[in-house]
Amino acid sequence: MSGTARIAGVSAVTRSVAYDPPIVPARPTQRRLLTLLLAALAALGLAGVLAPAAAAQQTEGGEAEAVGTIDYEGEDGEDVPVAGVEITASTADGEEIDTATTGDDGTFVLSLPGAGDYVFVLDPDTLPDGVSLRSEERGTLELSMNAGQRRNLLFPIVEGEGVERSSGSTKIAQVPQLAFEGFKFGLIIAMSAVGLSLIYGTTGLVNFAHGEVVTFGALLAYLFNVTFGLHLLIAGPIAVLLAGVFGGGFDRGFWRPLRNRGTSLIAMLVVSIGLSLVLRYLFLYQFGGRTRPFDQYAIQTDTIEFLNITMVRKDIWIVVVSIILLVLVALALGGTRIGKATRAVADNRDLAESSGIDVEKVILVVWAVGSALAAVGGIFLGLTEQVSWQGGFQLLLLMFAGVTLGGLGTAYGALVGSIIVGLAVQLSTLVISSELKNVAALLILAFILLVRPQGILGRKERVG
Repeated sequence: MSGTARIAGVSAVTRSVAYDPPIVPARPTQRRLLTLLLAALAALGLAGVLAPAAAAQQTEGGEAEAVGTIDYEGEDGEDVPVAGVEITASTADGEEIDTATTGDDGTFVLSLPGAGDYVFVLDPDTLPDGVSLRSEERGTLELSMNAGQRRNLLFPIVEGEGVERSSGSTKIAQVPQLAFEGFKFGLIIAMSAVGLSLIYGTTGLVNFAHGEVVTFGALLAYLFNVTFGLHLLIAGPIAVLLAGVFGGGFDRGFWRPLRNRGTSLIAMLVVSIGLSLVLRYLFLYQFGGRTRPFDQYAIQTDTIEFLNITMVRKDIWIVVVSIILLVLVALALGGTRIGKATRAVADNRDLAESSGIDVEKVILVVWAVGSALAAVGGIFLGLTEQVSWQGGFQLLLLMFAGVTLGGLGTAYGALVGSIIVGLAVQLSTLVISSELKNVAALLILAFILLVRPQGILGRKERVG
């Protein structure tokens, strides 16, 4: 009886242990991080309310002006003004608004009704003999204006025949300029794509929402610069810092729970596509459909001539800062503890985890740093082409081309591949229309992958 009772008692206990739901202690750290993530999303929504309101205030403001000086460098190095040149301002729909003619000092003023997108055209037939545009394409400028804004227009004028009008050595003369622009564009792509490559290397996720992180950085900088009135040199670092915090918080509160649940990479890829669509149209609602410039460095009339290359100062600073940041990333990956851990996780996650490396911490840092670098790329893209609600999305295909060409999962591969893509995009305009220039990068990508499927700096992997 007693033995039977003990056996029955043991059976009852066993059944109780087997079927009673386990008690999981609360995790306040996760709750706090999720609260911070929700607060960041709420701040993003508040920014979306403030940005359209500020744009509406600017639209209701006064008239805008477009001004400039038409001159060229004479033989003695002095600027020679050109009088009697006609410049016309029209809306994006082709409606003519104002026409101005340069005076004896080469200056002109165009009056505009308010904020909007405008097209400014210099009539080359009104230029005097012996003077021409440096390039016929530079005779038309498409710019966005804010209400009450006064912007300088730059039409490069040279003595003699311009580059586009000359014969024989036309294409050769364009190579240095296009190579510089391609190198600059490649650095912007690389800055944006490093995080994309490292995220793939450490998690295996192909993040289609990374382009929206690029846009997010540019829009944050615009918000602090134009709406809140901070100088871009202050607004830019704030935007980069917030983008890094947002990227790390988004990984901690969203992507990590998906990884812990064993969500497949295909499912996470589909989720990233959905996030991309949601964020992109949230940006459209916040920012509007037209492009806008930053308050500083939008138009710079002072240029530097070097080896048949015309550079404005902001382009030089974009190249210098990009190189410095990318070198720092390379040094961090090769010489710091977290950098070596990142490379170990990218090489073999299971082995790195068994060696005592905190893999989740490494992934968190990669998301934060990658998002911050993407924000820098977005700000530089906004300085080059103005800020747009879909600027990062338009750059995404070239980012994928760069990281795939250089080798998926490697930061150095993203740098090398992106520079090649940037050069190919710009130099291809020598032989094809500028509207088709992205095709050249994709053709090079296809050729390289046929010859070396793992990319330029990638490694062969055994399948099966």
